[in-house]
Amino acid sequence: MPRTVKAVIFDWAGTTIDYGCFAPVKGFIDGFESIGIHITNQIARKPMGLSKIDHMRAIADMLSEQICEKQILKAYEVFENTLFSNIENHCDIKDYVIETVATLRNQGIKIGSTTGYTSVMMQKVIFKVAEQGYSPDFWISSDRAKRGRPYPYMIWNNLMHFDILNPREAVKVGDTVADILEGKNANCWTVGIIMGSSELGLSREEVASLSTEELDKRKATVRKTYYTAGADYIIEDMNELPNVISDIESVIQN
Repeated sequence: MPRTVKAVIFDWAGTTIDYGCFAPVKGFIDGFESIGIHITNQIARKPMGLSKIDHMRAIADMLSEQICEKQILKAYEVFENTLFSNIENHCDIKDYVIETVATLRNQGIKIGSTTGYTSVMMQKVIFKVAEQGYSPDFWISSDRAKRGRPYPYMIWNNLMHFDILNPREAVKVGDTVADILEGKNANCWTVGIIMGSSELGLSREEVASLSTEELDKRKATVRKTYYTAGADYIIEDMNELPNVISDIESVIQN
């Protein structure tokens, strides 16, 4: 029987690389500090998944201070400088990604990707990650589409590249609300990942330091956030994805 899922479209930071999605956070904090505004780690993460300039504007909209576009652009310039100085230190491939991608490819499934990073940012990422054995069949950055997330245009570019007519033959996997909304707006199946996600927002060391009860509580919060956003499935780690794909295919075929 032919595959009914033809492509899986992954996010990058927090989903396939950069456990905890830490590369952008310091940049946002530094950016706002440069215009005299302190933001918390939690606020810096809230709009994660958007294009980075839209992310900066979304943070500004959350604050009580009146911030003009000129200040946002100044903060964004500092954000970029910080990000470019540390992005290569946050290209670690997350658990089970290599094995899961190999399994999917063995099943004839194409591997696509979308990101809130710009194409210049991604040039550093693509090289470092490829060295570790992960290279999707297609990637597109937010600045190469008419709009970034939550608009579906980056996903549509993936579908065009893979010559897929029906978006229900594709699955979007991500670690933020923006990822889930991107997938829903493209009419793809959507999967949220918990461990190492920006929504969980914890390093490996922080995860290890938590009690089982506290970690379960935090995971439950992330799970609720994804379901509220409309996720079709939620996985704790990437090794659960092949079973999700099998379940989706059984639903489609029945």
